[in-house]
Amino acid sequence: MNESTNDPVRLARRLLTQTLGAEGDALVLERETRQSLLTSLRASRDAAPAAPSHHGVAAVGRPVAVAVAPTATGVTIEDADIAGAGDLSALAELVSRCSRCELHSTRKQAVFGEGAANARVVCVGEAPGAREDETGRPFVGRAGQLLDRLLRTIGLARESVYICNVLKSRPPNNRDPLPGEVAACSPYLLRQLALIQPEVIIAFGAFASRALLETTSALGRMRGQLHEYAGYPVVVTYHPAALLRNPGWTRPTWEDLQLVRRLLDGDDPNG
Repeated sequence: MNESTNDPVRLARRLLTQTLGAEGDALVLERETRQSLLTSLRASRDAAPAAPSHHGVAAVGRPVAVAVAPTATGVTIEDADIAGAGDLSALAELVSRCSRCELHSTRKQAVFGEGAANARVVCVGEAPGAREDETGRPFVGRAGQLLDRLLRTIGLARESVYICNVLKSRPPNNRDPLPGEVAACSPYLLRQLALIQPEVIIAFGAFASRALLETTSALGRMRGQLHEYAGYPVVVTYHPAALLRNPGWTRPTWEDLQLVRRLLDGDDPNG
């Protein structure tokens, strides 16, 4: 498994550091803003809770679908506020008011996530699309329907898993998320995971996989093996939207999901 840490502040700080280093002196104003955030993260690192350890099998609980209100602008959400959110509803409320990146000014509403509050499996995509931005729900439309069918092939109903994205706001014109946007949203994802305590994460698509694993590797090179993010096992596979364009990838995706099923059943994932 890849090297990781259970400290969410440390993870966000490392990603910010990498972003600043990669950009050099370009985008000076944005760089200064990120540097200020990095300084704040360093100062608050002792207050951040660690991600939980995993012992045994979590039971599937009642589905929790969290709807969030349209964004209120001008609200600063600190990492300490995120770490202090006691449940998913409280965390969703923070996301609905968040202005940690500029996407809050262009989104129609935040897309926090939905599913079982103690799900064994968390599905993570890249970012909301147009339909998600309209509805406030992740993985809707044809791609969402295909996701539901894929999950059923390994005995999982949509309501039994938790579904979310790396970003909680839609990038304009569905462009790729920027490093600073990922850094701003990462504490939310880490807190979601800490509250849910899943046994495995499924990263759908190349961007989500690279963001979680902090790599530039091709998706094909990451498939077929277990990785790790913040102490949680990660299986990467193709995004359902990509399968709609390339049906030939359906079989490899099914094979990736068998790895998830073996992990949940307590079998050797490499068997």
